[in-house]
Amino acid sequence: MRPHLLREHLEAVGSLAEEFAPREDMKVPALATGRWHDLGKYRRHFQFRIRKENGFEAHLENVDASTDRDHATAGALWALGVDRGLLPVAMAIAGHHGGLSDLEKFKERVGRPEKKALLQEALTPGIPEDLRVPPAGLSIAPLLKLPPHRLEFWTRMLFSSLCDADFLDTEAFFDATRGTERRVGVTLEQLATSLRAFMDKKQSGAPDTEVNRVRREVLSAVLATAPSPPGVFSLTVPTGGGKTLASMAFALEHARAHGLRRVIVAIPYTSIIEQSTAVYREAFGAHGSAVIEHHSAVDPLRETAHNRVASENWDAPVVVTTTVQLLESLFANRPSACRKLHNIAHSVIVLDEAQTLPPALLTTILDGLGTLVEDYGCSVVICTATQPALGRRPDFPMGFPAVRELVPPEVRAFERLRRVKVQWPKGREKTSYAELAEAVARERDVLAVVHRRDDARGLYEQVEALLGNPGTTLHLSALMCPEHRSSVLARIKALKQRGEPVRLVATQLVEAGVDLDFRVVYRSMAGLEALAQAAGRCNREGLLEGLGELRVFEAETEPPRGVLQTALGVARTMLTQRPDLDLFAPESFKRYFERLYATAVSDGKGIQDMRKALRFEAVSEHFKLVEDTWSAPVVVPYAGCEPLLDALRKLGPSRDRLRALQRFTVTVPRKVREAWVSRELARFVADTVVFLGPEHGPAYDEKFGLVPTRVGILDPGVLIPG
Repeated sequence: MRPHLLREHLEAVGSLAEEFAPREDMKVPALATGRWHDLGKYRRHFQFRIRKENGFEAHLENVDASTDRDHATAGALWALGVDRGLLPVAMAIAGHHGGLSDLEKFKERVGRPEKKALLQEALTPGIPEDLRVPPAGLSIAPLLKLPPHRLEFWTRMLFSSLCDADFLDTEAFFDATRGTERRVGVTLEQLATSLRAFMDKKQSGAPDTEVNRVRREVLSAVLATAPSPPGVFSLTVPTGGGKTLASMAFALEHARAHGLRRVIVAIPYTSIIEQSTAVYREAFGAHGSAVIEHHSAVDPLRETAHNRVASENWDAPVVVTTTVQLLESLFANRPSACRKLHNIAHSVIVLDEAQTLPPALLTTILDGLGTLVEDYGCSVVICTATQPALGRRPDFPMGFPAVRELVPPEVRAFERLRRVKVQWPKGREKTSYAELAEAVARERDVLAVVHRRDDARGLYEQVEALLGNPGTTLHLSALMCPEHRSSVLARIKALKQRGEPVRLVATQLVEAGVDLDFRVVYRSMAGLEALAQAAGRCNREGLLEGLGELRVFEAETEPPRGVLQTALGVARTMLTQRPDLDLFAPESFKRYFERLYATAVSDGKGIQDMRKALRFEAVSEHFKLVEDTWSAPVVVPYAGCEPLLDALRKLGPSRDRLRALQRFTVTVPRKVREAWVSRELARFVADTVVFLGPEHGPAYDEKFGLVPTRVGILDPGVLIPG
């Protein structure tokens, strides 16, 4: 194999970074960043070590191993030496392996005498003169006038361009086949053509029902709006209104109209991602491979080589991912997470189920998305049946300046697709779980959604006792592993196909993208978006002769503290003021979210101040849509898990084996997992914690999953989501 000369690598990375830079004022800085990022490798000791590792004879003198590995600081110092204003360039170079650091840490690093010596050592053997010369026009002085948050984001994009260029040039040398796996050769034009043909065929063969008429009108409206100037749009469509394909149709046509590069669909739940990806691939037909699915639960048995490599940097026409993956990547600091940022620029971003955005992070989320729109040529589509109020107003200054709705009011989609009537509770009068159990037992096709896992377990047992026929009631909660939950869902569908009674008791987990359909749904009083999600599991397919029934009740218990209790309080206040509140009217959600956001601390962690101070590491640590510092996964002994554990024991961890085991995991508080390990209720298998349970009996139940009280050391009051 011909050596990959350092000079060739620097020039190649510089050219790629310049190509990837998503703004014109970033092109020359990106070129310089790529050319200078590995200047430290010109150090004599580093060159000797490389030669020795590659089989050449070389005398490796004694040197401090920690400084011998540091080849990034020299390039950062060189950039600062050229112009102190090149701080973003220097920080990107310094972090291209370890990640963007906080400004104070960066200053301390480059200020140490031993680090300054690294540049001198690199200069001594002779960095080629043409690499030392700054590229023509290198200056970021105009950028220093940008607001701090936008300069911070500019630095992130520069860093992304460098990291991806570095990865790809190195990959091309060591494994050229991966480059061929990245390319699919499908354009947005081809995808738009395939989707139009699919939709035309689908509509021509569909019966002329009200649902299909609404879907046609929604599609026609979004296509008519597609040529509109880029910006922020909302797509407010009720369940069953065809928003999955309508949003993609708009995104493709809008991208074509304005020369955008890709469509990114962000969805909060992996179950919906899998459903949506399947729909898109079917619609695109022969071009379905252009869609990549990027989330932690992708089935390794069906993941293609293209999907695997394209997920690294989102170099694909259509990306379907989680909301967490998209938004946390915008504020990450590690190279692997940041590689994709430059490919997010000049995209249409569809935020599905956008009502799930956490209020406590809204200031940073909206600022980041707004910057993508204003500075990086993106359009954002806020897509949901329960539209959050994200437009700017006097009491919500962080909102988007303008949000354009794609579906005009005259379509009257919510009125025409109404499939459920709502029975509201009588004031604050509580319904006991004994009363609720009797009501559930009387129904043949019913879902009951309660606040807490203990509530669900207790209600289930009461319903079973009333029926006197164990096994006719079903249960779902997050203390059941995904494989277990899938088994229950399959059983529900089988029972319904046979026309047998189905009574399901569940936590709010069942509202997260689970495709279920019941005649009657009982839901404990909660925020309006949660109630609407529960209603989406009632007469979902519109097959009943009349309307389904959502019966809202005031439960004996309250939801967990935090945003869920706040949302409940807002909904109660609105219902008190308007007892005939229309749960399905867009105006109801507008008022609801305005009040909810007004009560929330939208930047309680002070992330915006961290961004202003260029504290990249701190921002990455604190910007978490899902807090995982207190929780940890354990593998549970559910049927089908043992062969995977055997492979893990014998062959060790691998990406595919660990991903397959995720189907058998449950999340518990981290301190509880540690206690289980210390008491030998769980053990490590190749860095994966496997739950064993107590000696006196299994704590993993075939009905309920993990049962805290049977373990003895997990306080039943400790909350685990869902």
